[in-house]
Amino acid sequence: MKVAIIDYNAGNVQSVLFALQRLGVEALLTKDPAAIRGAEKVIFPGVGEASTTMDYLRSHQLDQLIRSLRQPVLGVCLGMQLLCEHSEENDTPCIGVFPERVRRFIPQQPAQKVPHMGWNSLDQIEAEGFIDPALQREYVYFVHSYYVELGPHTIARSDYIHPFSAAIQKDNFFATQFHPEKSGSIGERLLRNFLAQ
Repeated sequence: MKVAIIDYNAGNVQSVLFALQRLGVEALLTKDPAAIRGAEKVIFPGVGEASTTMDYLRSHQLDQLIRSLRQPVLGVCLGMQLLCEHSEENDTPCIGVFPERVRRFIPQQPAQKVPHMGWNSLDQIEAEGFIDPALQREYVYFVHSYYVELGPHTIARSDYIHPFSAAIQKDNFFATQFHPEKSGSIGERLLRNFLAQ
C-alpha cells in the first residue's frame, strides 16, 4: 500500500512514521505533488501554528493539492484544523474542505489549563468504519489550544471546558484532533481503520 505523509515542516511526523511502521506500513514523507496524488492513502499531520503553516502550504501550492485529493485523507491535530474554513489562531483562512471553524479554548476557571493536554474520552460517536461505536468512552491523547467547533461533520466529540469535535469526516476526508500515533492500542486501531478505507 502506498501511503504518503505530507511534508510541510510540521512536528510529530516521525511519530506518525513510527506508528505506521508498527502496522507494517512504510510511508513516504513527501511534498512532491505527483507522489501525493499517486498514493493510495494520504496523511496530513501537524503540530504548529496555523498562519505560518498556511503560508508555507500556499507557497508550495499544497493547499490546492490537498483540497483536490480524491483518495482517503487523514488530517491529524493541526492538520484537522487546517482542513477547516477558518482558524482564530492569528485570524487564518484555511484550506476549506470542512465548513467548520476553529476556535480558541477560553478557560472558565483557574483549573482549566490551555493547552488542553492529556488523555480524554471519545463520546457520541456517529460513524461506522473509521471510528466505530465500540470506541465510545475510550481514551485518546490530545495536545491543543484550539478546537474545531461542533458541526454537521462531527463524528466523535470530546469535552474540555465544553464539547468540541474530536473527529470529523466528509467524503474522503477524515480528521482527528487527538493524536492516533500517541494513543496506544486505540490509536493503532484507528490508523488500521483509516488504512482500510
